[in-house]
Amino acid sequence: MVPQIGQIKLLVLKESVSMNNLLSMKSKNAHIQPDTEFLRLLQIMDDLREKCPWDKKQTFESLRYLTIEEVYELSECIVNQDYEAMKGELGDLLLHIVFYAKLAKEISAFDISDVLHQICEKLIRRHPHIYGDVQVENEEDVKRNWELIKQKQEKKRILSGVPKGLPALVKAIRIQEKAKGVGFDFENPEQTWQKVLEELSEFQHASPENSSHELGDLLFAIVNHARMIGLNAEDALEQANQKFIRRFNFVEEQVEKSQKSWNEFQLQELDVFWNEAKNKGL
Repeated sequence: MVPQIGQIKLLVLKESVSMNNLLSMKSKNAHIQPDTEFLRLLQIMDDLREKCPWDKKQTFESLRYLTIEEVYELSECIVNQDYEAMKGELGDLLLHIVFYAKLAKEISAFDISDVLHQICEKLIRRHPHIYGDVQVENEEDVKRNWELIKQKQEKKRILSGVPKGLPALVKAIRIQEKAKGVGFDFENPEQTWQKVLEELSEFQHASPENSSHELGDLLFAIVNHARMIGLNAEDALEQANQKFIRRFNFVEEQVEKSQKSWNEFQLQELDVFWNEAKNKGL
């Protein structure tokens, strides 16, 4: 593997900073720069891979599910606007990226410099309005250019870039965004709302064998309308999930305080607790 510019810079920086000094630095020191901290992380990764029994056993496959978990934990911090926790989760995710690069280096596939170089080059290619002479007027022009450039360079199907393993709701959002990126979209929110009403009617009158199919169409249409009016259906649903959890937890607390079991309550009685939770702003 021929060293590239990024690799050479990392080697020079490593030579200029003692590894012992890197490991002893405190992260809260205002004089520490991001590149120094990144090198410190790389050195720690080398040490863990060499000396830690758990880290020595890890593979791409064993880390995969842990990485997915980390992404969901980061997502939860974003929904909750918990910036202190977000800082930690971003660090965990960065560690996974460094870990994958370390594993790849061990089999001479690529290393962290290749990863950094590739994303830098991609960003430059995908932003000709910044690094070239292309003119754009707004965000939509940028998105359209991004998809068209990607399509031209990678010569793949437009929707092939949507990961198959995405949760269905997130996948629907990405599919619709990519279709919009090449101009395949409704013109206004009135059209997407009419589509929701159309799919709702079809779902209401669907036969049992077609109800699942029609429900899927309805959900897809709702996601599309949400996107058209500037809402993220995934975020909205997660907010609803969290709200339900808060209110249900309150109902559960009232049941426990009563020292009665759930089946001793009528639904109407439980609804009283639920409405109390709503009135409390939960």
